[in-house]
Amino acid sequence: MSAAPCPTAAAAAPALSFVIPVYRGARTIGEVVDAIAGLRVEGGHEVVLVNDGSPDDSGEVCRALTRRTDLAVTLVDLSRNFGEHNAVLAGLRVARGAHVVTMDDDLQNPIEAAMRLYRHALAGDWDVVYSRYPEKRHAAWRNLGSRFANVVADWLLDKPRGLYLSSFRCIARLVVDHVARFEGPFPYVDGLILQAAGRIDSLEVEHRAREQGRSNYTVRKLVRLWLNLFVGFSVKPLRVATATGLGCTLLGALATVAVVVEALRGGTPPGWASLAAVTLVLSGLQLTMLGVIGEYVGSLVVTANRRPQSVIREIVRPATGTHGPERAQ
Repeated sequence: MSAAPCPTAAAAAPALSFVIPVYRGARTIGEVVDAIAGLRVEGGHEVVLVNDGSPDDSGEVCRALTRRTDLAVTLVDLSRNFGEHNAVLAGLRVARGAHVVTMDDDLQNPIEAAMRLYRHALAGDWDVVYSRYPEKRHAAWRNLGSRFANVVADWLLDKPRGLYLSSFRCIARLVVDHVARFEGPFPYVDGLILQAAGRIDSLEVEHRAREQGRSNYTVRKLVRLWLNLFVGFSVKPLRVATATGLGCTLLGALATVAVVVEALRGGTPPGWASLAAVTLVLSGLQLTMLGVIGEYVGSLVVTANRRPQSVIREIVRPATGTHGPERAQ
């Protein structure tokens, strides 16, 4: 679990916070913050940058941004790379706004679209407003992975059918406070949001092509995210394993009856090929079920060992400078 939120008592909470996880974003995050600084938000706004153990000089670039006086920029510097969802939670605990927009650091999310999400959330009193894209400017494999994750979420999570779960979203304070209380080491932010949000909407926005670098998501990271979704927010996979096992048992019982009847009639028993095929299929199903159960058990073991969700090396605030180190409990 990460450190508890620690807002400064001296400054009034702004109307809107931007939480941006930064990883290999040294060349783009300055432009993102400059664009946010140019916004006019009634009640004020702030930016929370979370350096997720970036191997480039993103940390120093973000630290320099906190010294600007025209916009409140806070840096949450994590001790190593914990992943996007862990970084977002660390940022949500520091953000003070009545609404929070979460977005990427790669300039693919237009700043003017963030304001549209925010105004839409205010106008409709929505708990969360997700962005949806007429066209996603990611690589084909990444788009396919996102679609798969959303299809799985339709099945596993209590979400409106067809709602696209995007990392570019505007969240009301009520839901932010609920999400920030999660202490497990394997967070899935959208799963946590959907546990608390009852008023959910989406808004179509532009998704721009990446101007620099390439996606930080890999197939391995996407698989880990899917596993977090499977294991952390639903027991349906276990129920499917149980149903499959019962189905195979029933089929086995019927096959046994058929074999006995055939033997009594003096027929020829089935060949080795069919026997081997059935054995392989059933063995594969058994191993798959054991793997599903093992994922749940492994997740419980890691959680019981209190693996930290994130470890904050330091928090650098715009007015008071460095506050740290603040470590995860």
